[in-house]
Amino acid sequence: MTDESERRTTARVDWDAAAATFDDEPDHGLRDPEVRAAWADRLRAWLPGRPADVLDLGCGTGSLALLAAERGHRVTGVDLSPAMVDLARAKTAGRDAVFLVGDAAAPPVGERRFDAVLVRHVLWTLPGPGRVLRHWSGLLRPGGRLVLVEGVWGAVSPVGIPAARLTALLEPIASDVRTEPLSDEPALWGGPVTDERYAVVATV
Repeated sequence: MTDESERRTTARVDWDAAAATFDDEPDHGLRDPEVRAAWADRLRAWLPGRPADVLDLGCGTGSLALLAAERGHRVTGVDLSPAMVDLARAKTAGRDAVFLVGDAAAPPVGERRFDAVLVRHVLWTLPGPGRVLRHWSGLLRPGGRLVLVEGVWGAVSPVGIPAARLTALLEPIASDVRTEPLSDEPALWGGPVTDERYAVVATV
């Protein structure tokens, strides 16, 4: 898929309108205890073991941000949708988490640097993913990590970014790149899936 067709696909989504029902998807709201526990286990493995500064880009309603904050991380979430950000703030009230309205490709964090940048199902929607990854890597402290959860969805007109393409984009900027297939983990999604879903953890 070209960058232009990706932009046309995602431009049709009104995320403010979608916010009210966004958490109805099992892997969005994490309301099922099994799904929530599965994502908590993954984040425990992907994020630093000590309390760290985590930037959650395209954070949606803040479900992953909440899990990270519960582990003692200091979370900054960014989403383009004010409605999503409002829900994320309510969901994480009382936690060490702040949320900003802004573009995930160029988050409004100034000179701040982070120990991990967490992004789920966002990179494929952004034009120029190689340029975006370079920018995100510049937001990390030395030895920091990019945690990218992506996939390819649909059989007739598939959308997304294949794991091989993402790892190739990361090779010039990362010292270590590790890919974890996630399609065979139904607990993450609330049931079996047949499309390509994976995570890439890259140390820069």
